[in-house]
Amino acid sequence: MLVKRFEDAKPYVAPNHFDVTGLRLQGFEEGGPTNQWVGLSQFLPGGGAGPDSTPIEKVYVVLEGEMTVIIDGEETVLGKYDSCTIPPGQVRKIENRSNHICTMLVVMPYPPEAK
Repeated sequence: MLVKRFEDAKPYVAPNHFDVTGLRLQGFEEGGPTNQWVGLSQFLPGGGAGPDSTPIEKVYVVLEGEMTVIIDGEETVLGKYDSCTIPPGQVRKIENRSNHICTMLVVMPYPPEAK
């Protein structure tokens, strides 16, 4: 078992994200998960990402606040404990349109080049 304390989580920079701090909770380390990594993103009001896509799926789980997810012009607001799966190749944009920080768990498989 690999235990990582929150205070030991290291920040990472996610491409095409803005006004956000990402912390890697699990993954990309000896003894960690072998098929996915887990991050915690803290989006300031007005923060977000995209539009863009990845060749691998991702799962978002909102822990606090709310996040607007925009796909093909359709907007969905995720609130506390709501989640969504973004399929591979799906172009998405996310925006924190509230005046509160949105804390979101992100789970993604490792990219092929990381294996």
